[in-house]
Amino acid sequence: MTDTVDKLVIFLAKRDGIDKLVKTFQYVSKLVHWHLETSHPDKATRAKHWELASGISRKAFRTGRFLTGFNALRRSPGSTPTFRFLAVLSNAGEMVYFFFDHLLWLSRIGTLDATLAKKMSFISAFGESFGYIFFIVADLIMLKQGIEAERKLQISEAEDSKRENVKKIRADRVMRLMAVAANVADLLIALAEIEPNPFCNHTITLGISGLVSAWAGWYRNWPS
Repeated sequence: MTDTVDKLVIFLAKRDGIDKLVKTFQYVSKLVHWHLETSHPDKATRAKHWELASGISRKAFRTGRFLTGFNALRRSPGSTPTFRFLAVLSNAGEMVYFFFDHLLWLSRIGTLDATLAKKMSFISAFGESFGYIFFIVADLIMLKQGIEAERKLQISEAEDSKRENVKKIRADRVMRLMAVAANVADLLIALAEIEPNPFCNHTITLGISGLVSAWAGWYRNWPS
């Protein structure tokens, strides 16, 4: 039987697990920098260095991640034409995001021309936002179907069987709600790069969005 420490070790052994931990560092330090910028500029500078280092580290962890979307399309493209269509669009956007995010990382560490960074960042954010829109749509459809299935179960099935199936539907619903929360939060962060505006680019919006995405990811990836 595993305890909390065992689960933490398993969680951090996953690439997504360590990414969500470092993402938490990144956006906590962003908020700390904003809070201390006027009153304690020296401490704010340290927080800014922590934020930048965390962001660069996360990009290194995601090397080759663009293959995940390709493999998802290859192995489980969707159960219906609608879901297959959504899967193609969402995973294509995510593949563009991770591929150009890797080029962005190489630009920022000086391996590629640093002047490419802005263009790579825009293309990466555009692919990210495009993909997340269709991931969100797919999850909302699945949430709707889950609610309908739960209602039918309450009418048609025996008590013991119904209880078990309702439990599974509700557990899936929580996971999908976490996915929607994370994707909406990441969409806001991507929009701040594509179309800068006072709301999306405000430090509070970016900081809270980053933490919502990170902590929803913690929940989804935490070992059961």
